[in-house]
Amino acid sequence: MEDLRVPKRVVPVEVVLPGGEARQVSVYLSEGAASHPGPERLSDLLNGSAAFIPARDSASGAMSFLHRASIAVARVAADEEPADDSFTIPTEHEVEITLVDGARLSGLVAYVAPESRERLVDFLNRTEPFFRLLERDQVALVGRAHVARVALLQR
Repeated sequence: MEDLRVPKRVVPVEVVLPGGEARQVSVYLSEGAASHPGPERLSDLLNGSAAFIPARDSASGAMSFLHRASIAVARVAADEEPADDSFTIPTEHEVEITLVDGARLSGLVAYVAPESRERLVDFLNRTEPFFRLLERDQVALVGRAHVARVALLQR
């Protein structure tokens, strides 16, 4: 039975819940992703179909199950969430994001889109529940449902 198990990697993540409570957890990601070459990313898990995500609390070691729709922000080390390898130059915008609870994040959104759909508003209106915000040494996956405002910053 042991040989039927799917190998998983333990990845540390900071999860921010509505109201700003931050928790340090570990999630379990597959060694291979279904939708792209290489290992599964946190964005694959968060933009997947599962309503609840298993997570181990880093402080207590207790297992919990996070309701995906209640996650406002999930931060992971930049090397755990690489950009898609693409031969197209991405569109980039420096932004400040205000969450529904008033918390503010700032960083860079970078995405690849067809010329007719490359505006920031087109990117923000995509259907995936989470989008990438590149912070200094981390990637924040921001829950679209928790965003109140996105403002362009001057570079």
